[in-house]
Amino acid sequence: MIHREQHASVTVLRLEHGKVQALDVELCNEIGAAFEGVDDWRETRAVVLTGTGSSFSAGVDLYRVLEGGAAYVDQFLPALDRACAAIFRCPKPVVGALNGHAIAGGMILACACDVRVMANGKGRMGVTELSVGVPFPWLALEILRLSTPVEHLQELLYLGQTYTPAESLARGLVDEVVEADKLAARALELADRLARIPQPAFALPKRQLRQHSLEQWKLQSAHEHMVRLAWHDPETLAAIKRFLDATLKK
Repeated sequence: MIHREQHASVTVLRLEHGKVQALDVELCNEIGAAFEGVDDWRETRAVVLTGTGSSFSAGVDLYRVLEGGAAYVDQFLPALDRACAAIFRCPKPVVGALNGHAIAGGMILACACDVRVMANGKGRMGVTELSVGVPFPWLALEILRLSTPVEHLQELLYLGQTYTPAESLARGLVDEVVEADKLAARALELADRLARIPQPAFALPKRQLRQHSLEQWKLQSAHEHMVRLAWHDPETLAAIKRFLDATLKK
């Protein structure tokens, strides 16, 4: 599910899961485990996170949600939180190399990175959760809030639109757009630049910027309970099915 390559002091983690790196329990737990172990990789001073083919990650595997129902949701939401939190609090620099679509949960993973560079092409970014009919977990929305310019946040959340690379850059959703054949090299260049910063000097301000959000997340049990109930709700499941049926017809 995750292919690991070493380039000097930079570790590249490539998501390889199905056609579009759809997020399910298994992939989320693999992402979580990988980033939770980064601090123990002595040769690693920075990480590049990327995808495969036309997608960085197209978001939650909604078919698994429909098939598994409440029992699956109760496993999936903590796994999704684990993946988001592990990237978000990784003490080493993380560069998101968006090789294609970064949609919904896939965009949240990208936003948890420190720097985002996107390939020019047909890939799109956006959070479609409300269009699908599901609420955001608390940490996912907090990551989005901290990484998105405030003037574009409500448009991003409420309208559920997806954006081209140029539109994503204009809205501050990514830091750079490069041609697809230059993406890997540019991501490694950025990661190497960040890797040259003494690790404590990088880790401490990163922790200062994000620690409050992580501490508040631990206090959100009531909110997370409401999120789980919403994902269990028959009306939500019906909305997911309508969204998938409409998508298949396109």
